[in-house]
Amino acid sequence: MEVNPPKQEHLLALKVMRLTKPTLFTNIPVTCEEKDLPGDLFNQLMRDDPSTVNGAEILMLGEMLTLPQNFGNIFLGETFSSYISVHNDSNQVVKDILVKADLQTSSQRLNLSASNAAVAELKPDCCIDDVIHHEVKEIGTHILVCAVSYTTQGGEKMYFRKFFKFQVLKPLDVKTKFYNAESDLSSVTDEVFLEAQIQNITTSPMFMEKVSLEPSIMYNVTELNSVSQAGECLSTFGSRAYLQPMDTRQYLYCLKPKKEFAEKAGIIKGVTVIGKLDIVWKTNLGERGRLQTSQLQRMAPGYGDVRLSLEAIPDTVNLEEPFHITCKITNCSSERTMDLVLEMCNTNSIHWCGISGRQLGKLHPSSSLCLALTLLSSVQGLQSVSGLRLTDTFLKRTYEYDDIAQVCVVSSAIKVES
Repeated sequence: MEVNPPKQEHLLALKVMRLTKPTLFTNIPVTCEEKDLPGDLFNQLMRDDPSTVNGAEILMLGEMLTLPQNFGNIFLGETFSSYISVHNDSNQVVKDILVKADLQTSSQRLNLSASNAAVAELKPDCCIDDVIHHEVKEIGTHILVCAVSYTTQGGEKMYFRKFFKFQVLKPLDVKTKFYNAESDLSSVTDEVFLEAQIQNITTSPMFMEKVSLEPSIMYNVTELNSVSQAGECLSTFGSRAYLQPMDTRQYLYCLKPKKEFAEKAGIIKGVTVIGKLDIVWKTNLGERGRLQTSQLQRMAPGYGDVRLSLEAIPDTVNLEEPFHITCKITNCSSERTMDLVLEMCNTNSIHWCGISGRQLGKLHPSSSLCLALTLLSSVQGLQSVSGLRLTDTFLKRTYEYDDIAQVCVVSSAIKVES
């Protein structure tokens, strides 16, 4: 009969504890009216309770702090901190103690040990302490692997390790939407508005310390989440920037191409990188978290080879009276010169004034020209400016431009304010 040798006990003990902020002690107040049978008994017990707030005994929150009773939740973007202690429980002196802490994620294995050097010796009832920190950047299962190796007095090399498994949860749900400006009279490429919807999907309130957009090199950004009153900048969300569980807040940003990119037609085409959101929040007693989204991308609107945009147009005009608009024609091609002819086609309400079919001349790649045009409307109401045609004589290709803009046409008896 084969007898297995007894399992040898280790001389060292390993203890691991997660370091988190304490929480405020909570109690359930029990009270009654004085005319009830207990009288003032319950109220007196609450006044004598050291965990209650003096003068506000019926509040659930007390003045005392409690240490975490369990591992708790860890959220993406927070800093995971842990205390590691190796204690010599024996009466022997052990040598060459090496403590190693690794964090295994779904994609990588990280070494979190502050030092990889071995401790020469550890006397009885002494310990080796270490505190590790790691900013969590992945969701899903994480395993903290703590390994200890040492040498006994007899020269025997010993080794053991422990595994601590925990889940990293998603704290925020971020959704983004892009809106193209209807018209931009100051640049070749329209402004774009970014709406960021941020939802707190944890079980506790968050203090939103910062939500900003870091634009790419092609854009300048303007935050539209504050208003100016009496020379003071106030948040549109009020003085308290708390986000309750499952609540959603919407942030708005306006992005405009930088001058060096806006002046070069055709550079901002197709899929362009807008930038990334930087979100910073705080939870219980100031625990800080931070998330950065990946680079946000947007499909820029296509304008074809030739783009026609408006530089100036009145909002309101008089019926059957000429008014002026200024158009900007841009050659979006980066290689080809165009020879353009302008044709103006009347509609049921809009009538163009001038010569149709006139030569505009050659337009070189990535260049523009401004054109002043005159027209009038024969119908009152909101009218659409349509009927412009550009023909490239080199390729015999015609580009049609309808619904360029809208103007409000009023009776000439009504004075139009400038």
